[in-house]
Amino acid sequence: LPSADPDIARRPSGLAAISTGAFALAATGLLDGRRATTHWHYTRALAEKHPLVKVDENVLFVDEGSVLTSAGAASGIDLCLHILRGDLGVAASNHAARRLVAAPYRSGGQAQYVPRSVPEPLGERFAATREWALHRLGEPLTLDTLARHAGVSARTFSRRFAEDTGYTPMQWVMRARVDLARELLERSERSVEQIADDVGLGTGANLRLHFQRILGTTPSDYRRTFTKGE
Repeated sequence: LPSADPDIARRPSGLAAISTGAFALAATGLLDGRRATTHWHYTRALAEKHPLVKVDENVLFVDEGSVLTSAGAASGIDLCLHILRGDLGVAASNHAARRLVAAPYRSGGQAQYVPRSVPEPLGERFAATREWALHRLGEPLTLDTLARHAGVSARTFSRRFAEDTGYTPMQWVMRARVDLARELLERSERSVEQIADDVGLGTGANLRLHFQRILGTTPSDYRRTFTKGE
């Protein structure tokens, strides 16, 4: 399959383990000297059994190129969406996320276990705010606007949002805008300037700046990756 990510394209093969599947990968020696994770309940056991593995107990998933590992079963979905995003593009990964009723944007570096002192319904309300924002990326979106929709203070919203997604609210909005731009680059012939306006980034220069910072490539190069061989 064509790959949008040159690192993924260079992989001779890829192996991914979800949750305690990391123990099987570690037993082969493939994780020696590499970062890896597993369910937080078993990270200490993995580190003790395989001391050459650099166990990271605080993340949802780890991408080490040819080998990938995730925490629990739910974060295995995040890992699979990450793989889809790299191999088939953001449109495919977002479609899969919608079919799975999963969050399209969760950072691999997000803490996998955060003790909660706030009732879970607040998190559900934030999910509704994220969905609301996804349909308004072309409009001005500020921290106050998002917090007002969620019905909480900006301070509470910022703290809980970071716990839920691994990003600050405005980092998440920026990545959502860049991902929407990726989807438009993949499936439309709109110019970079037009797409920048569509996703709320104003100018092509602004889109190029954030595209380079987040993805390490340009919108034009990204689009060429998905038009090769068509």
